[in-house]
Parts: sequence; C-alpha cells; structure tokens
Amino acid sequence: MKTQYYTATTIDGFIADEHNSLDWLFEVDQGGVDPFSGFFSGVGAMAMGSTTYEWILGHEKALDHPEAWLEPYGDTPAWIFTHRDLPVIPGANLHFVRGDVAPVHREMAEAAGERNIWIIGGGDLAGQFADQGLLDELILGVTPVTLGGGSPVLPRRLTSARLTLTDARPLGQFAYLTYSLKAPSP
Repeated sequence: MKTQYYTATTIDGFIADEHNSLDWLFEVDQGGVDPFSGFFSGVGAMAMGSTTYEWILGHEKALDHPEAWLEPYGDTPAWIFTHRDLPVIPGANLHFVRGDVAPVHREMAEAAGERNIWIIGGGDLAGQFADQGLLDELILGVTPVTLGGGSPVLPRRLTSARLTLTDARPLGQFAYLTYSLKAPSP
C-alpha cells in the first residue's frame, strides 16, 4: 500500500487558479487516453481538503446529481479535512475530519487494506502528509499551461534528497512525472 498525491499541475506549479478554478485543465489534450481509471482501480481510500470537496459540490453539482461522485468513486471511503460543516453528497462514503493527519491516515490505511490511499488535494493537505513522512509518492500530470498564481501544487520545501524520479512519460500534452518520497530526516 502507498499513499499517493496524484494531481494535475501547470508548468509553473499551480493546481488551481486564484479563483480555485480548474477550467484551464479541461482545455488540455490527453491524447485520447484516460490515465485516471487505471490509477483509481488501485485506490482503497482517499482524502481531500474542503476547498477540493467544495469544488466538486459546485462544479459537478454533486448534491443534486450524486452520480457525479458515485460514478467515478463508487463507495470508496473519502476523508474530508475541514473546519466547518459541509453538506453530505447522498450515498457517498464520507468522513468529515479535522486536525492532525496521522491518526486519520491510520484509519484510511485500515479501510484501504492492500490498496493505495489517494491524497486528492489540495497541495497543503498533501504537504501535511509529507511533513509527517506519510506520503510515499507524487504523481504529477504536468500541463503546458502557466497561471502566474493560484494554489501551489505542494507549498513545502522538498529537496531532491527526499525525491527520486521513478517514471516520466508523455500522454497527449501532459508529462506525467512520478517521484518516490522519503520521510523527512528526524
């Protein structure tokens, strides 16, 4: 089992623009291939921050159309890190949590079994897992887009001493880069 941060990013390192929009992402050609379904088949649990969850609620209209959640994610349990009350998508296996990621990671690992944990985003949440040595892999779909600002892919200092490139491949206009991540030195 691995804990993976799988996300799309611009070449200048942003996962969303300054308005939390992903419109830029949907313009990028994937070359007719869907890498997500292959990735998600190995996922047994997932986590996201409240901004990501609210984007799904707004963009996908998941409260009125729960299938927008259920079709891609099924009953895969999701932990939503938030400090406020958020609406629940009907039929979704959601756990609203706050605080330290370490105890939640243990719950997620138990739920995932031998499958992987996916940290959807945002970047700060992925960084919290990295800070505690709980993030094993970064999978970045780098797009030929620059935003000049917005939500950073990973607002942490991670040097090459912790990161090892394990795969690099083009897919349409994307460049998929996979890095293994070592735990921070004590």
